[in-house]
Amino acid sequence: MNRIDVGLFDFDWHHSIYFFIVSPDEQIYLRYGGRDAVSADSYLDLDSFTLALRAGLEEHERWLAGELPASPRPPPFFARELDRLRVQELERGRCVECHMIGDYRAAAREREGTLDKRREMFRSPDIRDLGIHLDVPRGLVVERAEGAAMAAGLLPGDAIVNFAGSRVLTFGDLLYAYDGLDRTATRLPLTVERPGAGPVELVIGLPLQWWVSDIAYRYWSIDPQTHLTTAPLTEARKRDLGFDPEGFACEVTRVNARAGVLELHDLRPGDVIYSVDGVESDPAVWDCLVYLRLNVTAGEPLDLGVLRDGVRTPMTVRSYRQRFRKLGTP
Repeated sequence: MNRIDVGLFDFDWHHSIYFFIVSPDEQIYLRYGGRDAVSADSYLDLDSFTLALRAGLEEHERWLAGELPASPRPPPFFARELDRLRVQELERGRCVECHMIGDYRAAAREREGTLDKRREMFRSPDIRDLGIHLDVPRGLVVERAEGAAMAAGLLPGDAIVNFAGSRVLTFGDLLYAYDGLDRTATRLPLTVERPGAGPVELVIGLPLQWWVSDIAYRYWSIDPQTHLTTAPLTEARKRDLGFDPEGFACEVTRVNARAGVLELHDLRPGDVIYSVDGVESDPAVWDCLVYLRLNVTAGEPLDLGVLRDGVRTPMTVRSYRQRFRKLGTP
């Protein structure tokens, strides 16, 4: 990746397969790729790829006819501009994998104090959390709608043509547009082509924490690992236990054995975490583990408020910083 302009060819660096279809002057016609936490190929198959290639040829005909508006080219950026990546990888003759560009860049921003974890750690939100289920071989045709998407009026058979303000031809386009949405957004506009009705404008109301996704498969050194799995408590149970019903109290459901090996903590299933470094609530977060990931620097200790066997017990916990083959401190 050392000679690739990653300013132009920007994408979620943890996707497994990603294609850009571009014009001779490097205007991006469309993207093909993307995944979810379930599988690297949830949205990839030969039928949808064929549709993408046909759409790319149609866009190229528009470019040849001068009908395709030019988009401004982003500033160039190359992997070698990341000082630690250059020293630790390129100058050692090592392969620079895609996920490493994302992580080295995020780690650099962490050191600079400019890292926005909501935007950079929680990438590519899952559209199924909005209730959008695509008929993958047919591209952006909706197979079924549930939840917020159904409430907004999305119907099976609708073909999504504009998403979050961007024209989209493929799932890769759609996910890139969704990932670019401001994390404080509460509404998502989209346009669909509805059989027998033509274009239809819809607005999906975004639920709290819409931007949160399962990041277990990602290679992040900026993620403070505690090797815990938790489940948020219901408002009723929070009240029963004497916690703020708007707080982010959650119950530990599983502890990975690595927590003991690394001597991070002695939390156990059934413990209830009700505060992180003295904070019990955040208006934008309903999950204690999400709050922890956003507000704790990987590798640093933190103080948890823990309810164990009915007794509130303060507990100091160590977090762990993953390395992923890199030398030195990221």
